[in-house]
Amino acid sequence: MDKQSRHAAIKHIISHRLVGTQEDLRKALKSAGFGITQATLSRDLKDLGVARVNSPEGPKYVIHVESEERRLQSFIGLEIEQVDANESLVVVKTLPGRAQGVAEIIDSLHHPAILGTIAGDNTILVTPTSTKRNKEVMKLLQGLMMKKQVA
Repeated sequence: MDKQSRHAAIKHIISHRLVGTQEDLRKALKSAGFGITQATLSRDLKDLGVARVNSPEGPKYVIHVESEERRLQSFIGLEIEQVDANESLVVVKTLPGRAQGVAEIIDSLHHPAILGTIAGDNTILVTPTSTKRNKEVMKLLQGLMMKKQVA
């Protein structure tokens, strides 16, 4: 099994059940078909930005939302091909099949100038909170697009 699949399995396990130790997580991964060492699991947890926190039910692993968003934002520029706007909307063109994922990342920014997004297969309509903020949204999205050159 590849690293990407293993990371997806880790995220699924810790978001759907209480896992308090690396050993518990390693056993859950083994049951899911991912036999890994404790060292590999530690690296995966670090890569994913997973933290162990105290909860009323006891210690548990959680994905640090900001780490996940920051990690995803580094890839968004690779998927955006073009950003255009008119007086009221911003349109983002992506690689085929990537619009929904990119729109999800844009929404996760919780930027005060963005009211919301609607995504198709390779096109996203981004609605600014006001037509006066159109240029601000355009610059934000073009900035994300430029990250592909430094990422």
